[in-house]
Amino acid sequence: MEPVLQIVIASTRPGRVGLPVAEWFRDRAVAHGGFEVEVVDLAHVNLPFLDEPNHPSQRQYTQQRTRDWSETVERADAFAFVMPEYNSGFNAVLKNALDFLHNEWHHKAVGFVSYGGVSAGTRAVQMVKPVVAALKMTPVAEAVSVPFVNQFLDDEGRVQPNEIMNSAAVAMLDELVRVTAALRTLRVPAA
Repeated sequence: MEPVLQIVIASTRPGRVGLPVAEWFRDRAVAHGGFEVEVVDLAHVNLPFLDEPNHPSQRQYTQQRTRDWSETVERADAFAFVMPEYNSGFNAVLKNALDFLHNEWHHKAVGFVSYGGVSAGTRAVQMVKPVVAALKMTPVAEAVSVPFVNQFLDDEGRVQPNEIMNSAAVAMLDELVRVTAALRTLRVPAA
């Protein structure tokens, strides 16, 4: 059984570029063949700001939407966060989605597909790394960073990648496969 890679679309803004970037990356991930691929759109998950009374590590969720989010994240073996950069940081919707859960993130690999202007979202990626590390996730060094993202959109709003983007996607997916396999034993419950 192939491991499950969830491509998480972090942006929820109307007209967001995250959706076509995620669609392009999804096609690359499917063609890669190392994972069963799922797309998780935080705009559709639609979590409120954290409203659970108990610490997420207790897994005593009171809301059905939190239980649903827990089941979604639990199903994944690895993640690729497709994320924008807002004011030199990552967006609140992604932070909130991460904070809603705890154990479900543990010992899972994560890669970053970031986009923006001149910095290509790399400042946002650097800010999210301590957060995922606190959740015992393992970020891979390989990443896809798309500068001036609008120049890669065609008239229909689809991403037209260059060779650098395509090769970066393959390198990140290759590393996610390796790290996911190595982390699998850490997720097996102790006897």
